Amino acid sequence: MALKISLKPGEKFVLNGAVVENGDRRATLLLQNRASVLREKDIMQASEVTTPARHIYFPIMMMYLSDQADEHQYEQFVLRMNEFMGAISAPDVLTSCVTISRDVMAGEYYKALMRCKKLIAFEEERLR
Repeated sequence: MALKISLKPGEKFVLNGAVVENGDRRATLLLQNRASVLREKDIMQASEVTTPARHIYFPIMMMYLSDQADEHQYEQFVLRMNEFMGAISAPDVLTSCVTISRDVMAGEYYKALMRCKKLIAFEEERLR
């Protein structure tokens, strides 16, 4: 099944490690095979890794964008997820953490990233 991506003018995305920028018009891309694609809004810079949930998101993102296994990033993910789960008591959030961990172990990094965005939202809500 093809992946359809609609891009705004000037929008950037990463495709298998290459940063691509759309031109001055709206565009639609159809990817016919499996590829690592991450839109600009989902890309986190190292300088943005400032909270525990973001410390979970970042290594998952790096594993997703990498074309080979990265033990260091996996170890960082495990460490940060364990710390996060040790500090949280909300059952639904803990369930999300377990699901994210299962996704990462299965190599389903994109699913894990999208679920991790909910952890970031939960954390932002709690920090207010």
